[in-house]
Amino acid sequence: MDQIGPAAIGAALRERVEDFLAEIAFALDDDRLEDWPGFFTEDAAYRIVPRDGYEAGRPIGILLCEGRGMMQDRVLALRTANIFEPHSYCHLLGRPRIARAADGALTVRSSFVLYRTMQGGGTEVFAAGKYVDRIVERDGALLLAGRDVVVESRRVDILVVLPI
Repeated sequence: MDQIGPAAIGAALRERVEDFLAEIAFALDDDRLEDWPGFFTEDAAYRIVPRDGYEAGRPIGILLCEGRGMMQDRVLALRTANIFEPHSYCHLLGRPRIARAADGALTVRSSFVLYRTMQGGGTEVFAAGKYVDRIVERDGALLLAGRDVVVESRRVDILVVLPI
């Protein structure tokens, strides 16, 4: 896919993308899980996959949601059916690398570290890795057309309850 490099992305668009990515992280950190699916297009895919599998082109990961409806179902299950120890997240995001694909979508890569605080107060690094995003603009709003959460470790706590 031909891409126009990061230098061609203007400051105003960069700021919009950075604000958009931060707002997604804030929604998760602030337990506004019902807002999370709204950051995606109707047919977007959300996938969590270990880095070695991602780099090898293996599509099977830790979690896959295909479409906004599946994301909404996941949030509903978290709120009503799943039993897990309450915890919260704190995302730290790196500056994204942004490029424009030939079809006009943005391809965005940003690093993240995710801290998790459990009910008892203990805080730990829960995950580190990169977001590989495809962002489109619809009716003046930025939306994720796809997000791969590429985690550095193959060892992932079984408590991947909340979206990363």
